Amino acid sequence: MQRYFVEQTARAGNFFTLSKDDAHHMKNVMRMDVGDEILVLDGTGLFRCRLEQLDKQTAVAEMLEELPIETELPIHVTIAYALPKGDKVELVAQKATELGISRLLVFESVRSVSKWDAKKIPKKLERLQKISKEAAEQSYRAHLPTIEYVTYDEVLQRAADYTACLIAYEESAKEGEAAAFASTLSRLQSGDSLLVVIGPEGGLTETEVSRLTAGGFVPASLGRRILRTETAPLYVLSAVSYHFELKG
Repeated sequence: MQRYFVEQTARAGNFFTLSKDDAHHMKNVMRMDVGDEILVLDGTGLFRCRLEQLDKQTAVAEMLEELPIETELPIHVTIAYALPKGDKVELVAQKATELGISRLLVFESVRSVSKWDAKKIPKKLERLQKISKEAAEQSYRAHLPTIEYVTYDEVLQRAADYTACLIAYEESAKEGEAAAFASTLSRLQSGDSLLVVIGPEGGLTETEVSRLTAGGFVPASLGRRILRTETAPLYVLSAVSYHFELKG
């Protein structure tokens, strides 16, 4: 059954008004009609609904029942991702959503080659959120990840909001460190939160790492191999999924 995310303001009683894009998707892509059923998610729950109105501009669905949510990771994972080259951030937004990320924080590191013009940030975030929304619907997510553009200092400041904070640090891998990531996951429990900082292609500078470490972040290896910047977030989320969803 097709899933659609809406804002909480889209609900009025037992009825949801979906976006013009969603109406177009239902009508022209899925070939739906009035009476067909869909799943609607508004951030508070998952609802089975029946289409009561559908045309090229508008879709209105009536809630039939609330369903249990079974597709979210047991812990809340945030990736603070240093701005990479090209469109790699779009790939990460899509695949990290499929793998269960809760929040993606994009920030500019000292060694970030790409720079976002301040005037273009809202449009870039809008595109990333659209990519994430489509990935969330495809992968049966129950919650839509949040995507923000923040500063390096803001990443540091947010550490206090998380149960555990890690730095994906290639020097730890070179030194053979293999315990920090695994031991952190073993301490976390359902409902806890994890923040992981991942650097750009050239890695984080020693100063950036030192400041993060002083702020409570723990440097951690992601295995014995050095991963590309777009691979590291997916490794983290895959490991979390294995530890909490498959291993047990």
